[in-house]
Amino acid sequence: MPTLKDTIDVDLPLPAVYNTWCQFEDFPHFMEGIEEVKKLDDSHHHWRARVAGKHEEWDSEVTEEIPDKRIAWRSTSGRKNDGMVEFESVSPTSTRVHLKLEYEPVGVGEKLGGMLGMDERKVKKDLKQFKDFVEHSKPH
Repeated sequence: MPTLKDTIDVDLPLPAVYNTWCQFEDFPHFMEGIEEVKKLDDSHHHWRARVAGKHEEWDSEVTEEIPDKRIAWRSTSGRKNDGMVEFESVSPTSTRVHLKLEYEPVGVGEKLGGMLGMDERKVKKDLKQFKDFVEHSKPH
């Protein structure tokens, strides 16, 4: 499975950044292609998205959660993916977000997109949109 990694600094204290990330239902506001995330219980979610122009659905499970430090997940149905986000306090008003994502590309188009660097650009764009969302849209 390909692995994507990226990091971004957010100009807010760590607890605000961590708490926003943990609101998976907000992902459609900043993550391109995600249409809806439904919370099933404290550690399970159902996702609906458009991936490479196709409608996809899957369930995920939070496999590790260390408040203000790390959250990890894996898919339990549908498209295979897993990942981890780590949060690092850079200063009292700045947080570094480290994302690691592993996924299984489906079909020639997705494999080609990965080889051309489209996936890396999408992750970078999604993190930038998360930064904008958390810095400008949420009360702190």
